[in-house]
Amino acid sequence: MAVPFRRTSKTAKRKRRTHKKLSVPAITLDEKSGNYVMGHRIDKKTGMYKGKQVLDVK
Repeated sequence: MAVPFRRTSKTAKRKRRTHKKLSVPAITLDEKSGNYVMGHRIDKKTGMYKGKQVLDVK
């Protein structure tokens, strides 16, 4: 079994893990409904997508 010869320093560990993080989702305010919506999603309350009626909401 492979064992490292020297102990990995905190700095080396943290440099390796810099890309492991969460990103903030892109949320915008819809002018027509006044709701916050995520990009590339259909608004479930109104059925609108990019200003066009896509779903028939009852």
